[in-house]
Amino acid sequence: MEKKLIFGHKNPDTDSICSALVYADLKTKLGANVEPVRLGVISSETAFVLNYFQVKEPRLVETVANEVNEVILVDHNERQQSANDIEQVQVVEVIDHHRIANFETSNPLYFRAEPVGCTTTILKKMYKENGVDIPKEMAGLMLSAIISDTLLLKSPTCTEQDVAAAHELAEIAGVDLQAYGLEMLKAGADLSDKTIAQLLTLDAKEFQMGNAKVEIAQVNAVDVNDVLARQSELEAAMNANIAEKGLDLFVFVVTDILNNDSVAIALGSATKAVEKAYQVTLVDNKAILKGVVSRKKQIVPILTDTFQAL
Repeated sequence: MEKKLIFGHKNPDTDSICSALVYADLKTKLGANVEPVRLGVISSETAFVLNYFQVKEPRLVETVANEVNEVILVDHNERQQSANDIEQVQVVEVIDHHRIANFETSNPLYFRAEPVGCTTTILKKMYKENGVDIPKEMAGLMLSAIISDTLLLKSPTCTEQDVAAAHELAEIAGVDLQAYGLEMLKAGADLSDKTIAQLLTLDAKEFQMGNAKVEIAQVNAVDVNDVLARQSELEAAMNANIAEKGLDLFVFVVTDILNNDSVAIALGSATKAVEKAYQVTLVDNKAILKGVVSRKKQIVPILTDTFQAL
């Protein structure tokens, strides 16, 4: 049986890494020949999770066509967020919870996308649907991904399905949901040792919005001022990215995990879209986005609609 690789998006977050590991566990138990891999560096938050539940991180790859003919995507479907040579392999499955864009295949595939807060919420259901028991460590990974993607069930992306799944998975994993969740988020929000390049790539995604090419990077922080103190360095690197990639807009979002607000730094030729979308004025290239914590639900759709209306 030919092997398939399972992976999440570039600049992987906790959901991308955990979903690849979890789905590989389920597929293996169902008789498939699969391997979870990753398309980028493990974040501090994800490292905390893997260490806590004693799970080995997936192998890093830069290309996939040199290894396999078929792949499975988790936590993404947009081509620009996937492996650089994704066009050279056949995508046979997608498990995701994001918008569907820039995606087509020449052959039929299994495509499962649900409007929930986290990919692992879907994967938990798939264990049950296939009659497979959830191991303690896989429950821990799925729980961690839900906590990460929903900011401990506080994000507007969080659904009742995510809440129910989180409580059930916490019981299987043997952890206190709130205590573990806060410890995990704080581990990910410690940015003191991060370089400027790391801050801008820890969780960055590229999007096509109308005719505009947009990149949105996001980090979580306990004190946003620790990040904003480095604004001049951040802007220099952002401008370099804009020139290199031909971006119309680069938005760097710093989210306060305690107060559930964000500060956005916006650069590029299309910064007016940010002002129009949120009814704010950029001062020194930044603005406070009250109540905004989710890129998926509160940034990407609003900016996309704004660009399409321009």
